Order: sequence, then structure tokens, then C-alpha cells
Amino acid sequence: MSLDEARPEAQRLAEQLRHHSFLYHIEARPEITDDEYDSIFRRLQAIEAAYPELCTSDSPTQRVGAEPQDKFETVAHTAPMLSLDSTQEADEVRRFDERMRKALGEGHGPVYVLEPKLDGASIELVYEQGVLTRAVTRGNGREGELVTANLRTIPSVPLRLRTHDRPAPALVALRGEVLMYISDFQDFNAGRVKSGEDPYASPRNTAAGSVRQLDPRVTASTKLDVLVYDVLAVEGETFRSDTEGVEAIRQWGFKLPERIEVAGSVEEILEYHAAFAAQRDQLDYEIDGIVIKLDDLSMRSAVGATSHHPRWALAVKFEPRQEITRIDRIDINVGRTGVLTPVAILRPVVVGGVTVSRASLHNREELKRKDLREGDTVRIQRAGDVIPQVVEVVTHEEQRQPPFEMPEQCPACATPVYEEGPRTKCPNRFACPAQLQGWIEHFGARSALDIEGLGEETAALFVREGLVGSLAELFDLKPEDLVRHEGFAEKSAHALVEAIQSKKTPDLARFLIALGIPEVGVTVARDLALHFGGIEAIRLATVEQLEAVDGIGPKMSETITTFLAEARNSAAIDAILERGVEPVGPEPLPDELPDAGAAVFTGALPVPRAAAEVAWRRVGGRTVSSVSKKTDYVVAGDNAGSKLEKAERLGVTVLDFDAFVEKVRALGGEVDLP
Repeated sequence: MSLDEARPEAQRLAEQLRHHSFLYHIEARPEITDDEYDSIFRRLQAIEAAYPELCTSDSPTQRVGAEPQDKFETVAHTAPMLSLDSTQEADEVRRFDERMRKALGEGHGPVYVLEPKLDGASIELVYEQGVLTRAVTRGNGREGELVTANLRTIPSVPLRLRTHDRPAPALVALRGEVLMYISDFQDFNAGRVKSGEDPYASPRNTAAGSVRQLDPRVTASTKLDVLVYDVLAVEGETFRSDTEGVEAIRQWGFKLPERIEVAGSVEEILEYHAAFAAQRDQLDYEIDGIVIKLDDLSMRSAVGATSHHPRWALAVKFEPRQEITRIDRIDINVGRTGVLTPVAILRPVVVGGVTVSRASLHNREELKRKDLREGDTVRIQRAGDVIPQVVEVVTHEEQRQPPFEMPEQCPACATPVYEEGPRTKCPNRFACPAQLQGWIEHFGARSALDIEGLGEETAALFVREGLVGSLAELFDLKPEDLVRHEGFAEKSAHALVEAIQSKKTPDLARFLIALGIPEVGVTVARDLALHFGGIEAIRLATVEQLEAVDGIGPKMSETITTFLAEARNSAAIDAILERGVEPVGPEPLPDELPDAGAAVFTGALPVPRAAAEVAWRRVGGRTVSSVSKKTDYVVAGDNAGSKLEKAERLGVTVLDFDAFVEKVRALGGEVDLP
């Protein structure tokens, strides 16, 4: 067969495979056997092997086989993937309906779209000219991880949109949910137990973890499904309503959540909620409520959104699922911050399709208030359908066990513990093995030093095998230390060691976050770095000097100085710096700049907010977190919420991003644009 003959044949076979895959995975009405499908598939594979130029990215043969990735790239979403405001109260649903009716005015009664609130991993799918070009995890709602190769392995994700009933737009971004069905999850866990591995916690966590595998072949080996329910952005087509968008999603070949309906009254909404609540135990997938959304898209724009959630939508959660079981024993878990948490080890019980065998008892006062003891029969629930909680004692033996007492020493390192309010804490911060594991994981987290590959499992291995006895010893690791341990080959061992060594000149603000200093988050770390410029200046700063930093008050400054002065903490920081770690402070701000005024930044900006704030400070501006009459400017990005409203109410000057850039330039500065 020549190339000219092979080209139409490959196109014909690919179209056949897409058609039969759609019938099998989306409509559940296959027309051919698996063997017949495999025969067509092998025929296309043979043609593409003979003529590689015919193998396109959307070919059905390209769902599996991609090479493992070293790391995930972080990319911005086409449109924000906002979270939803939620409630369990019918009265709150009525208040939501009243707000919608008031906002829309007389003669504009709302029409709502109702759908189940799927409990999976949210994903953005982007198609250009009908071809899948990008899949991104929800992340923080503004940006997420690029996992295209993994999503391509899921059969219900079209690599090319179906265009039989509707043409493909130039670009469309869709929001969906990656699910693992309960029956598949149970089979999956049974396989893990049989092979001596620990079972996973829930279908949701398993789906989210599978999507974030660096090797797409691991994702392909897990039974996952994707349901799509929202058009985030589209070019080349206009929708007037959510209902129109959902119909387009269906026509393009996606699987939709079942029972998407419309309603015009609170009564209809509550009936829909009650029907799903009654049926949820019969479903083969997890839902934790329903979602109410205005159908009319122009009305959505009129109602608007806050920086966190749209005002035109509301999630109505179900009551937590509950079951009865027994507390076999109470153990102590030591967390990263040294808090000793009592944990109930339960007789395993299935709660909503998930086997629950342990639940947090929070602290000694909560334990005493509920009078929970070993041997008691208790009622448990999954709060938010995720976190197991012990609700109450149902019955107990005539001869109850004595009340549980918190230990006097840390069970992980034998250091005497102390009480801080209702909590019991171990002070041996960086030397306690249990805390060290958490600190290693935190040290390498994305918001801290962002060390690729230094996650929970690796941190546990380092501590368990004695490879790392302190944070500083991370920088002593060599590839040969790792290769003899499970999970490390020569390539991955070298990659992790190189990743750690590459962080020896970290950004000062990130280094402060990595140390886990109480009260020091992203904003405070940046402010400290800008004010003091170096790690030693911060370590030597007095309470009064810290209070001179905008946003740091007496309580926060006392907490920071206490942490830095504590002997164990100081020794741990010294040890890190002695390994050649040199945090790099920001460029100093120019002296004696005129006061450009106080600015509040709100909403989604085209650049990281930190970059915009630094640009403002470099021209003599000040940044504050709340709007008042003393505020000079509010810089408002997309989906700016209550701060923008307050600024308009107080008559504060509002700048959009372009106006802000011009303002900075007029003052002799520059904003680093992407």
C-alpha cells in the first residue's frame, strides 16, 4: 500500500474506532465485539507504523504509551475554575432564591439548572479546532498542573470532538470530573490487599492520584471515567444558557452527569435534592450533594461572582453518611507541628462505599467531652463524605475501659510533652521522627522550596530508613544512598538529588515558608524578605523591629521571635545554612521614594499578585489587605468581589490592570508582564 492509498484508509479506520469507542464508552450500546474492535485497531497501528507521518495526536492509537514525565508544568486555566458556596439548610436555599429574584428584578423569574455534585477530581479539557490540546487539574482554581498525557488514556475523553451534529469551535474549554466508580475502587483495593499493599482511602483520592501520575501508563492501568458538565470558555460559538452548553457537550461526544434538570422554584429544587439523597446509596459513584445554577448566562454576568465563588450557583450538600462500629483502641498520631492527636482505630466498616478503619478524635478535650473509650460502640460519619468522625457513643460494655489519658512523653521521640490550650504538643520540632517526616514533605512543597519528587512517600522512606535525620541532611544525600531502596532507580535517584541541590540558593521568602515558622505564610514571608533583605537580619530582629513591618502585630512578632530564638530551631537553621544554602533576598527598594499611596489588590490579575505588589512598592507604594477610607487605590482583576464593591461604595479610586500598569510606569517603574 502506497502513502496515497494508506492516508484515506488510516482516516477511515480512525473514524471507525472513534465511532465504536463512543458507542461503547459514552452510550453503552456497542455494535461490534471487542475482538472486532481490536482487529481494526491493529490494522490502523500497522499503517501508522509503516507511515509515521499518518499518526496524528488525535489518533485512537495514541491513548497509551507516552513516556514518563519528569515533572508537571503549571499553567493558567482558560477561565477560572471557581469553587461553590455550599449549605445543608433548606432555608439557605430559599435565601439564595430570594437573592436571585431580587438581583434579576421584576419579570425575570430565575430558571435553574440542577445537577448532581460529583465527588471526583475536577479537570479542564481544552480543544482547539476540535482536537484535545490540553488537560489541566483544578489546582488553586486559577492555575493547575498540565496532565494532558494522562487524560488521553481515559477512554471517555474524546481526542477529537464529534462533529456529526455540531461543528467544533475554534477553541472550547470544558470542565469535568474524573471519577472512579465504587465497584472498580473495591476491585482495585482488593487487588492491592492481595498483593500486600495498603488499600486506598476513597475513590475520589484514588482518581486524583491516578491523574497526577508522572507515568501515563499507570493512569491507563486504572479504571477512570470523565463526566463533563460545563463550558468554561468558547471561541467561535455563543451560548445563551447553560442548557445550550450542556447540549453542545453531549453532541461533541462527552459523557454527562445523569439527571441534569431545570427548575423554577425552591420546591422543585428540594424535591430533586431529596430524590438524589434517597438514591445515593444505590449509585456506583460518589456524590455529596446537588448543584443549583442559573441557566441564563447573561443573568449570571449580571449577578457576578466573588473572588472565591460565583453568586449565581449554590451547592446543597447531603447529610453525612453514618454507620455503627467499635473502637478497638486509641492511638496517638504526631503531626508536623508537634501536635499529638488521638486517633480511634475502628473495627472496619463501609460508609458510603468507603471502608473506614480510623478516625481523628481531635484533642484531649474533645475526647473527654464525648467520653470516648476503647471498646465503646460508636456512631461514625464521613464529614463532607470524606473525613471520618466519631459522632457519639451508642453503647458500651458494663465494665468500660478507663478514660483515655494523653501520654506524658511523645510516642515518637520520648520527649516530654506540654499542653497548649486543648492541644498536647511535642517540642522536639526538627528531631522528632514523626515531625521530621512532615517537615521534609513541607520543606519540598510547591509553596516552599518546590523540590520535585520530595513528597509524602519519599519523606516517609527517608525517615523510616534513617537516610535523613534532619532537614539539613537532605543536602547530604547522594544518588548511591537512594538506589538501593524501593522506588528509586539510577535515573530517579540522580534526579531527586539534583532537584535538592538546585535549591541551595532559594528565594528568601520561600525559604522562610519552608522553615514552617508559625504565622509566616506567603504574604508575611514576602513582607519580611522585602523589609529585612536577608535571613540573618530576620533571625536577629527584635519584636519591635518586626512590628515595624506592615501587617505584623505584637502577637505575630512575638510568635516569630520565639520560634527563631528557640535553641532546637536555631540549631536546625544553622545546620541548613552550613550545607551551603544561601537564601537570596529581593532587590532592595529605592530609598526616599515619595509615598505613592496605599493599594489593595483583588481578583485575578494577569501576573502573580506578588509581582504586582512588588512593582507597586518599588515606586513608593504601600500594599494593604483591606479597603478603608484611607485606601488610595483598589487594583481590580477579573472576578473581583467584595473589596471592589466596598471601594465603589467608599469612593476609592479603582484601577483595572492596564490602568495600574500605566500608573506604575508614570511613577518610573515597571510591571513584569508574562
